[in-house]
Amino acid sequence: MVQFGGEVVNSRSSGGHTGTQMGSGHFADEGFEKAAYFRNLQVVDWDNNLLPLSNLHVLADHPACYNIRQGKNNVWGTYFYYGGPGRNPRCP
Repeated sequence: MVQFGGEVVNSRSSGGHTGTQMGSGHFADEGFEKAAYFRNLQVVDWDNNLLPLSNLHVLADHPACYNIRQGKNNVWGTYFYYGGPGRNPRCP
């Protein structure tokens, strides 16, 4: 299993979500030139072979604050966009 993750810590919680951005501060749905991304995702096996990732599962705990979108194509291979602004009108 290979895991990627992001974490935002709100050390002065006042009941509202932190305004700390993740990635570029743009939601995954904004796509290329806005959202942060990883592309051509591969892993190295025990025999030092590069293998493309398959069966990618994504999870966003607070999708109104930060989200993720995955995809696969011939140019980028397996990829995902991720990020968000943190506190916003939909994420109080």
